[in-house]
Amino acid sequence: MHSGSRLQNAGRLGGDHRFRWLLASSATANLGDGIGKVAFPLLATTLTRDPVQIAALSAVQFVPWLLFAIPAGALIDRVDRKKAMIAANAARAVAVAAVTVLVAVHAMDIWTIYVAALLVGTAETVADSAANVLPPALVPAEGLESANSRLQACEIVGQTFLGGPVGSATFALFAAFPFLLTSAGFAVAAAVLLGLAGSYRPQAETATISIRAGFTAGAGWLREHPTLLRLLAVAGLLSLVSELAQAQLVLYALEDLRLSEAAFGLFSFVGGIGGLAGAALTPRLVRRTGRRPVLIGGVLCCALGFAGMGLVHQPVLAALLFGLFAAAVVAVNVVLATARHTLVPSELLGRVLGVWRTVVWGAIPIGALLGGLCTELLGSAGRTFTASGVLLLAVAGYAAFALRRNALR
Repeated sequence: MHSGSRLQNAGRLGGDHRFRWLLASSATANLGDGIGKVAFPLLATTLTRDPVQIAALSAVQFVPWLLFAIPAGALIDRVDRKKAMIAANAARAVAVAAVTVLVAVHAMDIWTIYVAALLVGTAETVADSAANVLPPALVPAEGLESANSRLQACEIVGQTFLGGPVGSATFALFAAFPFLLTSAGFAVAAAVLLGLAGSYRPQAETATISIRAGFTAGAGWLREHPTLLRLLAVAGLLSLVSELAQAQLVLYALEDLRLSEAAFGLFSFVGGIGGLAGAALTPRLVRRTGRRPVLIGGVLCCALGFAGMGLVHQPVLAALLFGLFAAAVVAVNVVLATARHTLVPSELLGRVLGVWRTVVWGAIPIGALLGGLCTELLGSAGRTFTASGVLLLAVAGYAAFALRRNALR
């Protein structure tokens, strides 16, 4: 039996059991990632309060997606996807372990933080891309909505519900502590995947193609499928505009809301609750209303959440609005991921995802830098949130217009 056949049949042969290994690995990796995503900007704020330099850190974390998403996508269509995840998570563990040592001996500066974020982000392009193309090999088609919601829940629990509070609390105790936990999380994520039985290498004819040919195939497939191309445009705009505000979240919490570093983690905790609610409700909403209303309504709620955050200065109300944004963006992500898994052939998933991530995640550093400039021009991070919310209303309008007649149901 060809390995490609194994990919197609795995969902029928103990798929749920195999999916749990991916879910466990994703949970631990996202916990480490969530701790690091709080610890890195907090470490940066001990060195500078310049909004452009803070935004530059967010940009640097996502630059690898602009540079390496396509090669990573082509790579995971040529090699065993499980082994690619193991290697990438191990590389992230080693890189963050080096950061732990440098922080402990007080040898970090802002430029070293940028370099470390760039290295971790580069390995993430492989780990995250492989994780995103594995579900169709592990669950049947009718279970994809639920599987993607569970993966989204793991990401939210790890990165905000647990990672945020743990990252901020441990940073307040000892600056190197959260980086040690981040490294351990990536190491455990790599080890857990050793329990996932089977080979997840694509079909033999796709495993020998060049990376350039892989990009051409992925981009060409997207051009011939207008529904997914329009979804890509919506996702790219959502990513760009929402990052204007998200890159300024730490300054918004510390300066506009006057929260402490430890309280910033609790603020993120509320976002985690909202994200979990979004992951739990999305499959039910899709079954009742279809994917198009959930997608458009999700973008609209993102807009309302961020616009509201810019207009209030009360921490509890701001946290609730952040929770609304988190729930909405998770709903949008579940719909987009399921649409990719449903519409794209398994052997092309890596390459199409590479093009997708280049656009969507490549927009993040651009949005982050624009957000820093916006805060400088407007005078506060809160005003940047308002501007982002207004622009997200326009994105919701575009989504409603672009997807008025399409196959997304």
